[in-house]
Amino acid sequence: MDAVAQVREFNRFYTRTIGVLQERLLDSEFSLTEVRVLYELSHRDRLTASDLCRDLGLDAGYLSRILRRFEKLRLVAVEKSPADARTRLLSLTPRGRAVFAPLDRRSSEEVAVLLAGMAEEDRSRLVQSMRTIAELLRKPAAPDEVVLRPHRPGDMGWVVQRHGQLYWQEWRYDERFEALVAEIVAHFVQNFDSARERCWIAERGGERLGSVFLVRQSATVAKLRLLLVEPHARGLGIGRRLVDGCVQFARDAGYRKVVLWTQSELLAARRIYAACGFERAGEERHDSWRRTGLVAESWELRLSGTPAGS
Repeated sequence: MDAVAQVREFNRFYTRTIGVLQERLLDSEFSLTEVRVLYELSHRDRLTASDLCRDLGLDAGYLSRILRRFEKLRLVAVEKSPADARTRLLSLTPRGRAVFAPLDRRSSEEVAVLLAGMAEEDRSRLVQSMRTIAELLRKPAAPDEVVLRPHRPGDMGWVVQRHGQLYWQEWRYDERFEALVAEIVAHFVQNFDSARERCWIAERGGERLGSVFLVRQSATVAKLRLLLVEPHARGLGIGRRLVDGCVQFARDAGYRKVVLWTQSELLAARRIYAACGFERAGEERHDSWRRTGLVAESWELRLSGTPAGS
């Protein structure tokens, strides 16, 4: 069987397995496309119809009919953009969120049933295979399409999850590393000072591609934490943009120095830090997260040109 036939065979198997060929999805009154539109509106803020057409690959006329139906059902609200009165911003109404919530929950439950009979190792293989398919078929993001935005609800869980998954897959750091990330994130959220701290999420078309945090260590020292770039988005300069954003924010906030803590084996991250002017200040061997012989490194960047009076 050639590659084309194998892909088509897989498509037939997978669509049958997850039930997308049903006229109505999840035993609801909505089609697959309608549920996808509800999902995007539920998980993203202030979208336009053009955003949905682009990101879901929908025909404008088809989407317009869906949105008119949603308005009649009082699921979607439309308002003018404060920046441009010609632009219409879409959002779910409270009724829309109430309608979508059980669909979202039912979808998760159906996937959980699908995975329930698998051994943990098989589930990991399945998820990794799916990620590989997505990475191979996804068109590379162009650097000018990637935006850096502040964090919002939902981002913190993603940061913890992706650190746990990627560091296990790439470096075999076990769940204790994920627990460390969760502690850092919880402390950031509970003690967040918007004038002196920041989280940036790198995003393209609603897809998170990376993250970084800058937190207050003292009145004059900031700490860079949790730099991450998704594997399929590496090589686009996203890591450098995230670190540059931290440095500029630290300078504007009046910090005198930015420090960070990393591992000697994280070569790509170390190259970014060096390119941004950081210098290694010390190292220490340790055994952590199921790994032995790790070398932790501290790096620092002394800032110049901080605002007067800082």
